[in-house]
Amino acid sequence: MVKQKVVINLSINDARRRTKALKIAAGMDGIVSTSIDGDNIVVEGDGIDSVALTTVLRKKLGCANLISVTSDDDKKEEKKEEKKEEKSDSEAQSVQPVVLPHYYAVPPPYPYQYCYYEDGRYPDSCSIM
Repeated sequence: MVKQKVVINLSINDARRRTKALKIAAGMDGIVSTSIDGDNIVVEGDGIDSVALTTVLRKKLGCANLISVTSDDDKKEEKKEEKKEEKSDSEAQSVQPVVLPHYYAVPPPYPYQYCYYEDGRYPDSCSIM
């Protein structure tokens, strides 16, 4: 699994809410460690469902906003890319082509078909019968 670090912003006013937030976070699957940094709760683990964690915290504590989700693999890849970029910049200055995204034209939706009902109640019949 991928090791992740999730930061969630909470409105924590007292020690009771901090304790409750830590218990909720520690009870989720795949979480290795939890800590509180100011109004943020920092959760680390393998394969964390950050949306589910934020939803549970929001239901139990009120306001909870997902700030960031990072993985250790991203940090390692960034370091490798930085080293490669330094080498490529020093070797030669080459012009790379600009790739523009391709957009598809979406046709407009069909117009809504209005149904109507005439309440004429037999306009050609005799009113006596």
